[in-house]
Amino acid sequence: MRRVRRRFRPSSGLVRPLLFALVGLIAVGASAWVLYGTSLLGVRQIEVTGSVIAGPEAVLAAAAVAQGTPLLRLDTDEIAQRVGAIPSVAAVDVRRSWPHTLQIAVTERTAVAVVAEPSGFLVLDASGVVFHQLPSPPGGTVLIRVAAPGPADAATVAALRVVVALTPALRAVVSEVVADSPTAIVLLLSDGRTIEWGDAESSDVKAIVATALLDRAENTIDVSVADIATTS
Repeated sequence: MRRVRRRFRPSSGLVRPLLFALVGLIAVGASAWVLYGTSLLGVRQIEVTGSVIAGPEAVLAAAAVAQGTPLLRLDTDEIAQRVGAIPSVAAVDVRRSWPHTLQIAVTERTAVAVVAEPSGFLVLDASGVVFHQLPSPPGGTVLIRVAAPGPADAATVAALRVVVALTPALRAVVSEVVADSPTAIVLLLSDGRTIEWGDAESSDVKAIVATALLDRAENTIDVSVADIATTS
C-alpha cells in the first residue's frame, strides 16, 4: 500500500496572530531605536531660565548635555544635581519639552547677610552658604561679623538666626551683627548703642523685647535673657 504524505499547512487562524505579533515587535523595536538610538528626537535646544548670578553659560557647562543626545536617554535627576552644585543655585527643575528641547529652570539663593572682606562683600543665604561676592552689600542684607563664614560654622548659623528674627524696626537701626561665638552675639546699632543678644535661642522673643526698648536712652540693651531684659 502506498503511503500518502500530507504537508502541514498552518491555518490562517494561527498565521495572522503570529504575523501581527511580528509586525508589533518590529514596530516596537523601530520606535525604541528612534527614541533611544538616534538624534531624531534629540536635544537641539537647551532653555535656561532664572540664573542671573552664575549666568546661563555656567548652567549649560554644568549640565554637560551634548547636542543631539536623545531626550529619553537623559537622566534629568543627574543633570539637576550637576547644576545644583553651582553655589548660587538653591533649586533646579529639569524637564524634557518634546520634540527637541531641554528646559532648565533655576531658583537662585536669596541674599540675607554679608560679610566684609578686603576685596568686597561675601553674600550669604539664610543657611550660611556663601554664594556670591559683590563690591557693595545688596539691598535688604545685614552686615554680620564672623571668623569663618559658612554653613558649617556655628557662629555663622547663629548670627543668621538672629538676622532672620529681626523686626523691621530693629533691622532699620542695626549696623552690624557680631558673633564672636554662637553664644556671644552682639548687635551694633547705627547710633552707637549695643544690644547684648547672647545666643540665638528665642530670637523672635528677643527681637520683640529689644524693639520695645529702643526708645530708652541707655547705651546698652541686654536681652540675653529675654524674660529679664535690662538697660544700662
